[in-house]
Amino acid sequence: MRPVTNRVFAVLREAPATVPALGAVALFVVWATDQGGYPVTHWAPGGLIVLALLGIAAGALGVRPREVPWPVKLALACLAAYTGLSFLSIAWAGSPADAWDGANRTLLYLLVFALFAWWPHTGRSALLVLCAWTLALTGVAIFVMLHIDAARAGDLQRMLPDGRLVYPTSYANANAAQWLMAFWPALLLARSVRLPWALRGVLAGATVLLAEVALLSQSRGSLYATPAMLLLVFALFPARTRTFVLLLPVAAGIAAGAPAVLRVGDDLQNGAVVPATLHHAIALIFIVSAAVTVVVGCGAWIEARLTLPLNVVGRMRRVVGALAAATLVAALALGWAAAGNPLARLEHAWATFKSPRGYAANSSGSRLTSGLGSQRYDFYRVALDEFTAHPLVGIGADNFQQSYLRHRRSGETPRYPHSVELRTLAQSGLAGAALALAGLAAALFAAARAAGLLGATAAGGALGRSVAVAALGGFAYWLIHGSFDWFFEFAGLGAPAFALLGLSVALAPRRAPRASPVHPLTAQPSHRGAPPADAVRQRRPAWFALALALIASLAGAASFIGPWLSGLQLEGAARIWRTAPLVAYSRLGDAARLDPLSDEAYLLAGSIALRFGDLQRADREFSRALQRVPKDSYATLELGAIASARGQPRRAVVLLRRAVRLNPRDRLASAALRVSLSGRRIDVGELNRMILLGARQLL
Repeated sequence: MRPVTNRVFAVLREAPATVPALGAVALFVVWATDQGGYPVTHWAPGGLIVLALLGIAAGALGVRPREVPWPVKLALACLAAYTGLSFLSIAWAGSPADAWDGANRTLLYLLVFALFAWWPHTGRSALLVLCAWTLALTGVAIFVMLHIDAARAGDLQRMLPDGRLVYPTSYANANAAQWLMAFWPALLLARSVRLPWALRGVLAGATVLLAEVALLSQSRGSLYATPAMLLLVFALFPARTRTFVLLLPVAAGIAAGAPAVLRVGDDLQNGAVVPATLHHAIALIFIVSAAVTVVVGCGAWIEARLTLPLNVVGRMRRVVGALAAATLVAALALGWAAAGNPLARLEHAWATFKSPRGYAANSSGSRLTSGLGSQRYDFYRVALDEFTAHPLVGIGADNFQQSYLRHRRSGETPRYPHSVELRTLAQSGLAGAALALAGLAAALFAAARAAGLLGATAAGGALGRSVAVAALGGFAYWLIHGSFDWFFEFAGLGAPAFALLGLSVALAPRRAPRASPVHPLTAQPSHRGAPPADAVRQRRPAWFALALALIASLAGAASFIGPWLSGLQLEGAARIWRTAPLVAYSRLGDAARLDPLSDEAYLLAGSIALRFGDLQRADREFSRALQRVPKDSYATLELGAIASARGQPRRAVVLLRRAVRLNPRDRLASAALRVSLSGRRIDVGELNRMILLGARQLL
């Protein structure tokens, strides 16, 4: 145990930035265990923690911008400008509070990237950070499997609704992405001869386990992102032969457990009680993962002790290359035989994707192969229309929902456009897209140099190249899968993704630290080199930069604190409003003051007042909500319904017509308008029932 501890401390001495990076990794793991870091009460305090870690690193290690490669500085500058534009969008956003949340989340990712990218890492320190995150997520996956295995039938239906695992992120696609983001670094690390043989075996077994747990969520997005990742890995990353050889036992292990895993979802979807089926699947996952661990570990042990002539190695590579080509042809043939005519399958996929029927357009059978039916086509249509209407700076960060409600053709009410690219275009326009693309391109250029893809020498040597490639793999998966899902809004996914990108960037070649001037006679470092006037001129910019950094840090902390404390007050009010309504109203008032842009506290207060039949208070609270967000269709609907119930038909008709314009496909608003136009009042009891149906998610 002591030698291991000594090696860890040696790594920390080589790269002190490892300590704050490991602190951030611990935060990511906490988010992974509870809703993927999605609620503001999770990621906002996490932003404060990352900001504190960044300040500690800057204070302890210094900043030294001259030693930082220009691509890293360019990436940070562009991403900082994009974050600034997100904050500026509050001024023109229809929902300023949503824009504030979106800008804060962007700031969080900027801070994470800076924490991991600014200070250099060695190959060993980067490996420690990456393995800590990957194996910690593997541990979380093991806990999830044991937890659902011990769950009762009712809890199983809650954690696997419709046969899809949503625990612990509460969203099936985010669940799958969480495990697969760790799958790719584990796979790419396990192939490296620079790692100890036992660690390679453990990482290979972890890939199988992570893939099987991801399969429990039956995410179609992951099904299509995985082949794209395979193409990327074999097209761009080195050591293709090693990758193929490692994939053989890994793919065999995944294939061995997949039928049992998919059977769990099918049985739950059909309403069957499946404790025995679930237990069998989980036991099989552990068995095949352990088997792959042993096989790969033994192979790595033999490889570490076996030295072959170069001609034999070359011959083996040619044989493996031929085997890989044959495997590809066989896979295509089997896929053709199983799927039928590929053109017909593509036509069916496009037809279901474009169909306004959404999920109902899919054929019967497995969710993974039944089609691409959802409402994403409509989401993307509206997002592109909004970009066309506001091409320069967009509609404001995270301001998609109101626009979608006005122009939708489906019955869904998404808050986000389900694509990181369309999110950027629609919400920040060409200006934001250019800044984000430039920042990402600069970061990827630095990461490619670290990975040896551009011929540069990585700061961490051969091990550093392997770690940089593995970290890039995790970021690439987030970006590919996030291109058709709303993963930017899950801090438990977005923050690790930017950390992985930053970790690969930190391995890029850097300038050597500047040495102190040497005295010409004594050959000793001289500390008298500059005259007093020059020293003063050098100190002034340093103090000015320090003051700016301090002001920016305080502003960032304040920006996180307000929505966080407001969210805590909202959650507290939602828990106690039935038994202590006055205390709940008081907390909601505090929430409104802490987040002066949000209407959520007033919406919740109005809904509570309606539940107790206090129409006067409800009218006042919803009116306050409209003062903050004038185009809120929900508050407009409630005010119109209240006006009708209180005998104010003209005001009711005006408000309800406006509610229908803001949300034309809302059947509740249309029905309320018809009742009001007929000259009848909306019954208070019926009103409460409709309010509860419309506000169930809010309450």
